[in-house]
Order: sequence, then C-alpha cells, then structure tokens
Amino acid sequence: MLTRNIEFYNFNIKKKLKLLKIKKDFLKFNNLVKTFPLLKSYSKNYKYSYKKKIITKYKNNKNFRILGMGGSILGTEAIYQFLNEKIKKEFEFINNLNPKISVKKKAVNLIVSKSGETLETISNFHVLLKKNKNEKNIFITENKKSYLSELAHRIKSDVVEHKNFIGGRYSVLSEVGMLPAELMGLDEKKFKRLNNLISSKRFINQLTNNVDQILNFVKKGKLNSIILNYDEKSENLFKWYQQLVGESLGKKSMGLIPILSSMPKDNHSLLQLYLDGPKNNFYTFFNINENKTDILKSNLILNSKRYLQKKSLSQIICAQELSTQNIFKQKKIPFRSFKILKRNEETLGELFCFFVLETILLGKALKLNPFDQPSVELIKIETKKILS
Repeated sequence: MLTRNIEFYNFNIKKKLKLLKIKKDFLKFNNLVKTFPLLKSYSKNYKYSYKKKIITKYKNNKNFRILGMGGSILGTEAIYQFLNEKIKKEFEFINNLNPKISVKKKAVNLIVSKSGETLETISNFHVLLKKNKNEKNIFITENKKSYLSELAHRIKSDVVEHKNFIGGRYSVLSEVGMLPAELMGLDEKKFKRLNNLISSKRFINQLTNNVDQILNFVKKGKLNSIILNYDEKSENLFKWYQQLVGESLGKKSMGLIPILSSMPKDNHSLLQLYLDGPKNNFYTFFNINENKTDILKSNLILNSKRYLQKKSLSQIICAQELSTQNIFKQKKIPFRSFKILKRNEETLGELFCFFVLETILLGKALKLNPFDQPSVELIKIETKKILS
C-alpha cells in the first residue's frame, strides 16, 4: 500500500541500490518547502491569491471554458476527467491553436498563462473575443506587466495572481487548478495531501525505493517510461505526467521519454512490441478498482465463451491487466503498478504529490534543474522572429 487510497507494487527488483543520495532530513516537510517553495501549494496551509467571493460570483454558472497551454491547463483537465462523475457543470478545454472555437453556449472564460505572453492562449482568446464580446472572463497570470494583464485591465475582467515561484507544470494545486476545481464544485482542501504523505514512513520508503530503481534504469539506458493505463478517466492525468517528466528531466542529452498506452486497446497494436521488442523500457500499470460497469448476462453467450457469463467489464479489464503482469514477470520485464481504490480528491492529490516528488528527486539525483525549460524558450523566440 502506498496510501489507504492507492495500492502500489514497486518495481520487481529485490536488490536495494541506494543510488539516491539524500540527507536523512531532506524529506521533512519544513525542509522540503524551504528548498522547493512551489511545494507550498501542495500543502494544506497554502494561501491562495483569490478570495472566496470570486467563487460566489461565478458558482451559479453552468458552463466554463478554460484557455491555456501545457501546465496552465493539463492539470485542470486531469481533475475534470478523473472526477467527472462528481461534477455537474460543463467545462470545455482549449489547449491548442483551434481554428474552430465554438461559442454556441455562453460560458465563463478562464484564461491561464503564467507569463501572460503565451502566443497560443492569446491567439485563441482573441478569436473568442471576436465571436462574443459579452462573456465574463477570469485571467490567471503573474502580477506584472504583460500582454494578458494589460488586456484584462482594458476589458475590465477579474484577474487572479499566478504566484511567480510556481512553474506552470507544478501549478495544478495552486490557483491554476484549484480555482477551476472549486468552480466545478470540488473541495480544494481534500487535494492537499503533502503534509500527511511526508509524515508517513511507508510513503517515503516507497517513493525513495521507486526513484532508486528508476535511476538504475537510467544508468542501464532504459529511458522509455511506458504507462499502461487501464482507466480511461486517467488519460489526462498521464498527459499532465508526460509534460512534468519531459520538460523537467529532458536536458543535457538526458531524460526519460514518457509514453502513454491505452489498455487493453493497445494489446492489439503495441503489446507485441512491448513483450519482444527493444529492452530499453520500463513500465507503469495503472488501474482503478471500480464495479460500476455493465455485466455480461445473456442466453446468447455461446459455450466457447461461457466463462464470460455474469462477468462485469471491469472484471474483464482486471483479468487482462493481471495476465499481462504475469507475462511481464515471466519475461523479467520491469514494471510497477498503481491500483486506485477510491476515485476522489484525496486520491488524485496523492497521485499529483507522488509524481511531483518523484520528478524533483530524479532531477536532484541526475544533477538537472527540474524547474526550467530553456530550449522551449528558444522556439518561442524563433516563432516571434518568423511572425514579425
């Protein structure tokens, strides 16, 4: 068990490597947030830059539209998809340059950009403005002079400060993700699990042993981190994870390549490659323990598939996952697995914390700065040259 909400099976390697060298007190809460201030937003004591009156102002609206790129939107998409059954409002996400933005339904727009200068977000918002100038807008951006802060002032919109010490891909439990979560009707306090997790020896041991094994894979040239996801409602969680790992660790000719595979669909396209192809991969199995699925119960089920009678779709998915893990073990293919026991805010908050801490520790061990993205900035500069 990783937590009471998450069953975790660490990589099936018995040897403890101790490649992760950290001081005994490094993972104490106060030391962590002092070293990495952005982690304050993962704690229950974090103070938001917005007041509750902004939630009251917009809580009766049923339709929302979020505009952003990368870390400004991926975490919120993960929240909306993972907890969709609890949410009674409709959220549309505009996360790429979109020439067919629809304004059929009047919505409140949340425009999110840390810098206030994100080209795609600015372009999409101007398309929206042209189509409908009467919608309400909330801007989440840094408290400094920028294109979006100036535009927000000009059109008399609400502005929420994006704290400057929190990078986009780490911002999911800050104003960036929690303001939308509250507008979805979710409890932001329940996401804040860092204090509890850091005080758990079991969690710390699982986390550090896990990082140790990944460092061993890096040492051996196993750089493809392949996620075998058996839960459709977690797809956006792993799109968030892809950015987190890709931008944080992809530097100095190093890095992990996070690859998302939809299971069991990819049994019929990629599994052969995973089983018998190159050996430079390690795997993450991810599934949820849910019984809210259809049951196969019919007189038309033929004898050759009689074993399917009265089986739920979730039972069939779990059987496929277990069978794949059994074959992986036979072939000595390294994997870890997450089994989610409850789909709620606490669980998702714990997953966000686990993957963020894992990434920061990997960056520290590999002597990489997990908080910048220098080459991405080069593309932005080059694009501006071409368009100017």
